[in-house]
Amino acid sequence: MSRMENAGEGQGQANISQTAADVQQNIRDLGGQIRDAATEKYGQLRDQATDYYQQGRERATEWEQGLEEYVRQKPLQSLMIAAGVGMLLGMIWKRS
Repeated sequence: MSRMENAGEGQGQANISQTAADVQQNIRDLGGQIRDAATEKYGQLRDQATDYYQQGRERATEWEQGLEEYVRQKPLQSLMIAAGVGMLLGMIWKRS
């Protein structure tokens, strides 16, 4: 083998090594981008879940206050409704 062939072979290996290093760096960069995107999406979903929880909690509080007000205004009617619901549930449970 001549020196020129050896030099060409050495340069080819250097090119392959550089290409492999470039691919490795690209994979690292892509992994970082994916991680950043996942972190951002997680934050958005967490914020959205917190908002939904807050809204549900506010609605439950409003419903509870409305129910309390209804019971104060119409105690006898409320008692009869509760008794009817209790009887209905009792009949359903007795059958099953």
